[in-house]
Amino acid sequence: MTDQSSNALLDNASSEPAPAEPPRRPGARRGLVVGALALPLALGAAGLSFAQKGEVATTPLEPVAISALAPSGAVAARGEVAEIFGNKFILQDATGRTLVETGRQGEGGDLVRKGETVTVSGRFEKGFLHAAALVRADGTTTRLKPAGGPPPGGIDWMKDKLGLGPEIDLPGLRAKVEAAGYTDIRIARRGPKHLDVAAKGGDGRERMLHVGFDGEIREKRVF
Repeated sequence: MTDQSSNALLDNASSEPAPAEPPRRPGARRGLVVGALALPLALGAAGLSFAQKGEVATTPLEPVAISALAPSGAVAARGEVAEIFGNKFILQDATGRTLVETGRQGEGGDLVRKGETVTVSGRFEKGFLHAAALVRADGTTTRLKPAGGPPPGGIDWMKDKLGLGPEIDLPGLRAKVEAAGYTDIRIARRGPKHLDVAAKGGDGRERMLHVGFDGEIREKRVF
């Protein structure tokens, strides 16, 4: 082959368009999303922490005598475990007894021990104390209900983990609830964009309020 023919072949090769990039597989995009959601967990495992602006502590509840339990969205009682029936147990003190329901975590019947002293906080309704948390004599706390906040795995949850969640003005929200005529205000749980707040209305009856982070208040139920 002559030099002239070789040059012609090289010129033709250089003028051919570059091959197109193969299309990105759908799985690759899903991998990017999963990786983005997993990033806060990976960093947390490495020992880094983020300021979670959306963290809200529930209101500490002073235990009442069992005989004084009344329908309420946020109440606590302390006593001795008298009997255990699957995911339920009898809590007793010097004033009386009540039946405590513990949900799925207590289904094995080994969540508490007969004879131990525990403080149970949760919702009291129709003669049952529906437990949200147990505090043992040594101070150990066992949560039986979700802590609240955005559902795990979503964008709002990821923002919370990165410290980019909503600013929650607790004093301002409490002032709005008080201004609406409610008393004995207790934060029971944080929702994705609201607080569940137990409070008493002007008639003295207990309410569960939906208090939005924007200050909107509505009654969810009356006990």
